[in-house]
Amino acid sequence: MNEVKILDSVQTFLNRAHGHFIDGKRVAAQHSNKVDIVNPSTEQVIAQISIASQQDVVDAVSSADHAFQNAWAETTPYQRGVKLNKLADLIEQYAEELAQLESLSTGKLIHISRHLEVAQSIIFLRYFAGWATKIHGQTMQPSIPSTQGEKYTAFTLRQPVGVVAGIVPWNFSLMIGIWKIGSALTTGCSIVLKPSEFASLSLLRLAELAIEAGIPAGVINVVTGKGETGQYLIESPLVKKVSFTGSVPTGIAIGKLAMSSDLTRVSLELGGKNAIAILADANIDEILPTLIQATFVHQGQVCASPERFFVHQTKYDELVAKLSKALSQFKIGSAMDESSMFGPLSNRPHFDKVKHYLDLAKANNQIIAGGDTLQQTGYFVEPTLISLKAIDDPLFLEETFGPIVGLMPFETDEELIQLMNHSRFGLTASIWTNDLSKALRLIPKIEAGTLWVNMHTFLDPSVPFGGVKASGTGREFSDAFIEDFTELKSVMIRY
Repeated sequence: MNEVKILDSVQTFLNRAHGHFIDGKRVAAQHSNKVDIVNPSTEQVIAQISIASQQDVVDAVSSADHAFQNAWAETTPYQRGVKLNKLADLIEQYAEELAQLESLSTGKLIHISRHLEVAQSIIFLRYFAGWATKIHGQTMQPSIPSTQGEKYTAFTLRQPVGVVAGIVPWNFSLMIGIWKIGSALTTGCSIVLKPSEFASLSLLRLAELAIEAGIPAGVINVVTGKGETGQYLIESPLVKKVSFTGSVPTGIAIGKLAMSSDLTRVSLELGGKNAIAILADANIDEILPTLIQATFVHQGQVCASPERFFVHQTKYDELVAKLSKALSQFKIGSAMDESSMFGPLSNRPHFDKVKHYLDLAKANNQIIAGGDTLQQTGYFVEPTLISLKAIDDPLFLEETFGPIVGLMPFETDEELIQLMNHSRFGLTASIWTNDLSKALRLIPKIEAGTLWVNMHTFLDPSVPFGGVKASGTGREFSDAFIEDFTELKSVMIRY
């Protein structure tokens, strides 16, 4: 055992009576309803958060609106970038504290919390900060005919939409929260974050660091709670933009609610049943380590992770044998154990969901490797390989959001494309081959918002990210986020 010692500052934070973070300070909740935060490795309650009332949400949104209209409006683009970079400095300074909060509340392996979630949060935030001074419009010359010698000119402005509601999932609460904060604050918006009730702690701590970074009170607010809290937020007349990351059913409901609330802008980054194609020329020994890392990071609880492997029939048996052997050697253990290779699922409801799919695979004799829950304390399951038998199989069609990977052989490129695209989802996909010509011919035919070659899952802030079909609307990162968080205003002048 190489169990990490919990920092004194983390233990002190866990022991707090947590309310919300509104107008630059911690505030007590309006009522006493609480939610337990459970350590998925031990099933012990480590903290409690409050459920926001409608008045709590009103207060948070009012604070964000006031900050947007005043303090943040008076902050120059350069200063916005400086303050975001200062927040990135503080995340770096308190990196271990934030990483431990994530691992304790979500079951994320501590080295993943440190080297992926916290480290990437810093990188992404600095990237967003760099865009603050680069948001611009265009000038143009209208062709309106002159009748008395008058002339015309025109230009466009990109202006912040206003208060943003950022609804954050439990799998990468800190990093996805940073994506929403960075997008909103860079463009001049303010934000009210509503984290998942399973993973609120790191964002409550982050809001405190934002004040230390010099970001004005009210620019970043955090209200905790369940679905009703998010509904209050979306329905607020002061909220002008909703940015949601999460499941498809919830995303569709949020999109409908936002549209019915005066056509509130909405961007949705939703789930996927992501496919990979392993072509006949792929070297299984070479790709296996990268394939395993991309598939089973955070126990497969990543929206971009692959769940369907389509393997050329000449490579199928080899991949099954080598992948099964590799997974059998995983050291499954506590998220806070530095020697663990595979941790628990993040919460009890999700554990029950994944167990349902494991039971379904067992009943249909589809288990190739793994397939069991561990008979011990904690929400542990084995990494699992299953055979996909038909395109109407629920395990072919439904997102498990866990360490269950379905394999199916294919023969022709035409069959491969049909299999990959047979899904209501279209978030990510990948092709594994050394034949660049074939990869480039396949890429336009695959229905996915992001497509990798010889890699999968991992993102970069310079590359837009988002889905097609039921996997969402809008794009994150690059400069694509600017359009979603600003209004385009046209100005015409007669002179």
